[in-house]
Amino acid sequence: MVSSHLRRALNGTGAPTAVVDLEAFDANLDALASRARGLPIRVATKSLRVPAAIDRALDHPAYSGVLSYSVPEALHLHARGVRDILIGYPSLDRGALTRMFAEAGALSNITLMIDSVAHLDVIDSVRTSLAEAADTPVRVCIDVDSSFRAVEAWLGDRIHIGARRSPIRDEDSAVALARQVAARPGFDLVGLMFYEGQIAGTADAGRSARQAVVRLMQKASIAELAERRAAVIAAVREVADLEFVNGGGTGSFESSAAEGTLTELAAGSGLFSPGLFDGYTHFRHLPAAYFVTPVVRRPAPGWVTVFKGGFIASGVPGPDRLPTIAWPPGLEYSGLEGPGEVQTPLTGPGTEGLSIGDLVWFRHAKAGELAEHFNEFLVVRGADIVGTWPTYRGEGLVL
Repeated sequence: MVSSHLRRALNGTGAPTAVVDLEAFDANLDALASRARGLPIRVATKSLRVPAAIDRALDHPAYSGVLSYSVPEALHLHARGVRDILIGYPSLDRGALTRMFAEAGALSNITLMIDSVAHLDVIDSVRTSLAEAADTPVRVCIDVDSSFRAVEAWLGDRIHIGARRSPIRDEDSAVALARQVAARPGFDLVGLMFYEGQIAGTADAGRSARQAVVRLMQKASIAELAERRAAVIAAVREVADLEFVNGGGTGSFESSAAEGTLTELAAGSGLFSPGLFDGYTHFRHLPAAYFVTPVVRRPAPGWVTVFKGGFIASGVPGPDRLPTIAWPPGLEYSGLEGPGEVQTPLTGPGTEGLSIGDLVWFRHAKAGELAEHFNEFLVVRGADIVGTWPTYRGEGLVL
């Protein structure tokens, strides 16, 4: 459902366009802060990709630091004044690493992610080639696999549920890599990161047998991870003085915060609350990001066609990766076309009240990917457009 005041704000506006409901965005900031139970929240920038939205989150007292997704993005944010930047993925981009070493202050404010000696070797080769970088240690964080493996003692990783992020999974492998970092001059191991995607990013609501299995899996995963995570953290702290232990995601705040092992949580998707976040049992944030596009054709009775609309989300292809039709109610996609590159036919009783030029509202299945399709978001408060927020794309950035 899209509120009437939000729809009124777009009257006479050119479309397609992307929209942020500022009141919903701010409510989501507060809701995540409440769910974090006092732990600081690191802003996952990949789920926003809108600098003004990142800034607004960092202005909130519950949010501190960002979880970036590449060295070029981290450098862009650093140049804009953002500090305490953790890059969530390893980088082998020697050119970007060279720029990072050359930028004043960047080494003190940006932490690189590693999960293997090969990552250290690449960083070290760039570092040792630059004399001016020798005096400032490189901050690194170890990514620890937080996926769930059923009956792992017997089956190994044959039943692996969750993101395949890292070969580092237990205290032995984590300590071995931590010792490699400690043995290298010019490096500081400052953090550990755990991302339990099978809990944080997997919707659990519904009465189907599949969803019942998901809930059972998540319950087992929470218990398994709590024990393993505590062991890894304790073992690595014998090797390095960790500044932070990062974990969680929008969908796992309750269990991640309650565990008592983490010093901070990470979230970003919950601020825009895209379509995939409608399916959780223990929280519901407000939809805050939309795209709207006009009806451009009425090809037959009971049908309308809107311009574009084929903004499909990443992940395993399936219906849950399609944009959610948010307004008007009673619309569905054509089974033979779906949301298309330059046109999207829609059918159902909701077509009866639509005329050429009327706007249809959608929500992307995921949060940050919507920003790749638009140069800016219109920012709406109440029934008024109060500004525009350029996206990375609008700033000409491919990060």
